Amino acid sequence: MEDNRIIDLFWARDEEAVSAVSAKYGPYCRTIARNLLGNAEDTEECLNDTWHQAWQRIPPQRPQHLKPWLGKVVRGIAINRWNHNHAEKRGAGLDLLLSELEDCIPGGAEPEKAVEDAELGAAISRWLRTMPQEDRVLFVRRYWHGVALNTLAEEAGIPSNKLAQRMFRLRRSLRTALEKEDIRI
Repeated sequence: MEDNRIIDLFWARDEEAVSAVSAKYGPYCRTIARNLLGNAEDTEECLNDTWHQAWQRIPPQRPQHLKPWLGKVVRGIAINRWNHNHAEKRGAGLDLLLSELEDCIPGGAEPEKAVEDAELGAAISRWLRTMPQEDRVLFVRRYWHGVALNTLAEEAGIPSNKLAQRMFRLRRSLRTALEKEDIRI
């Protein structure tokens, strides 16, 4: 079913919208949640919460691009779930991703201002547009979708140690680009 039709179903408050969005984007959203959480039960709860959020937010929102909109929703829910699950302990998965990026992206537990976040997002997007497509895809799959380094290496046909070096160079390039834009790390 086309995205516009699915969104129209949400606007009409037709429960078929949830079935349609789940059928079309369930595997995509499941992959994002599973990569960040690493737990089947939490992943399924995240998906249910994602469909619930879609029901609550559409309307009044009318996403122009449903797939990335859902990706952002499920990612946010998965990160919140991960934070809840790891409030008193450190784990792998998301913790590893964040630790890899901590040297090139400013942050903290709570961002100081929404404006700074928007500026950072725009700067990262500008940097990504300067990268070759393969590097862009690897970076987004690793740090947005949370795909394991070994999985990326296998899919790209690159030894994992070489891919780790490549990702290190990409993070260093991002850091340099952000520093040139006077974004404090």
